[in-house]
Amino acid sequence: MSWRPAFLPPGSIRWLHGSTRSSAATTSANSSVCWPHRTETHSSRQSDGNPQRPSLQEPMTATAIAPTTATLADQLGNHFASFDASRLTDDTRRAVKRLLLDYLGVAISGSQTESGRVAREFAAITGGHAEATLIGGAGRVPAMQAAFANAISSHSVELDDIDVLALFHFSPPVYSAALATAQQVGASGQQLLISLAAGCEMMERLSKAANNSLRNRGFHTTPTCGVFGATVATATLQQLSAEQIVSALGLAGASASGLMEMYGPSMQKRFNPGPAARNGVTAATIARLGFTGTSTIFDGERGFLAAFTDSNQPEKLVTDLDRDYQLDIEFKPYSCARPIHNAIDCALEIRRKHSPDLSQVRSIEMARHPEWAHYHQNKRPQTYHEAQVSLPYSVAVALTDGQALFAQYNNARLPEPMLLRLSDLVNITPDASLPRGVSCRMTMTMADGTRHVAQVDYPKGSIQNAMDDAELRAKFDSLVHPVLGAERADEIAAMVQGIEEIDDVGQLMRLTEKSAGR
Repeated sequence: MSWRPAFLPPGSIRWLHGSTRSSAATTSANSSVCWPHRTETHSSRQSDGNPQRPSLQEPMTATAIAPTTATLADQLGNHFASFDASRLTDDTRRAVKRLLLDYLGVAISGSQTESGRVAREFAAITGGHAEATLIGGAGRVPAMQAAFANAISSHSVELDDIDVLALFHFSPPVYSAALATAQQVGASGQQLLISLAAGCEMMERLSKAANNSLRNRGFHTTPTCGVFGATVATATLQQLSAEQIVSALGLAGASASGLMEMYGPSMQKRFNPGPAARNGVTAATIARLGFTGTSTIFDGERGFLAAFTDSNQPEKLVTDLDRDYQLDIEFKPYSCARPIHNAIDCALEIRRKHSPDLSQVRSIEMARHPEWAHYHQNKRPQTYHEAQVSLPYSVAVALTDGQALFAQYNNARLPEPMLLRLSDLVNITPDASLPRGVSCRMTMTMADGTRHVAQVDYPKGSIQNAMDDAELRAKFDSLVHPVLGAERADEIAAMVQGIEEIDDVGQLMRLTEKSAGR
């Protein structure tokens, strides 16, 4: 007979896909609570010719009971314990390096915002070993605190990367955890790239298994899935064994959190990836020391998928583990919520093609797919946090300025008469004929009856409408020059380009520190 809490009747526990589970199936799952003990060592899995990851203090060992079947976490543990340079295809290597440059630019800029400043101050006053750099600041703090603060900084200007289908940001949790840990253990650039690829893959696999149900229930994908990506990235750098990774994933699940109740005048949204990055470092580190976690964190009756979703596809966690994995990384050219970018592209296209006299605009109709028509409707944002999730304001500032970077969302700009006028003219309507969830069609009607129309299905920075290397570098420069200067920006970009050749990631991270003279 299967175990259940005394207060629940038989068959009442919700299982994956929202169904109930039979007693026989429950018994099978509950026999797999403890993670297995395997004698295989990390060094025996290391491929010849691949660089060795840095050694840490030998972890304690723990006795474990072998399950009858491999859980999802078991399979992932085996996969990521053997993750090495052979997994870095040319496409993957290019993708994680491009994202590294983008992340550093965004984090350096974000470190100077109020949320970034407070996060850095918090990390600094908590004390501890000087292990990792606070990006855009001075001095070093414990790795998990650097991961926390840098994750918040990198999410503070709404320019961080995006997976548009799952609607999450890879870099704040994964890159923040990996860079802090890499600096802590003295990892090489090649080892960093391996950890970044592993962490991003873990995060994307889980988001595909959980979405869109997770978001529909009010959970924020970036931190809830990101803590697992941060854990795997850290575990890869710390040389965790397969069974230790299983435990680390279980412990990460215990701290998975982040709610969509985050829009408005506060800094709430910026905070969410901070704990995810920090908790990922914590989960991997404590597992290395011998702390054990459940092996059924994904497929258990009270596991992550059962708790966070009403429907899910758990098989996507482990599909094609033996094949090359392609990351779906997109980049943001505009400093606002990604689903608004299509509307901005429409506004910029009309501005470029027709140069309309904005004083003569009579109406602006924005047709959006019904999936998104009810979002981002605020016409009178009171803070830049609100402006960055306002479609009417974003369209207005794109029409007036010809761009939508962080400067366009400054609080001082919000009451400008022309921006208020244009925002009030924007009317968002649902249109089921639009082909994609984020598709947008803009119709601008002038006082003389002239109509200007633009439709964008794939925004700039998407996989189908990509930012090239020159555009990505221009974005990086625009973010870094005001903080660190052009010379430092060039040094950082050059080191990222040749990251495989550096022996110590600390060389790169030291370049992101802000000197006393700036």
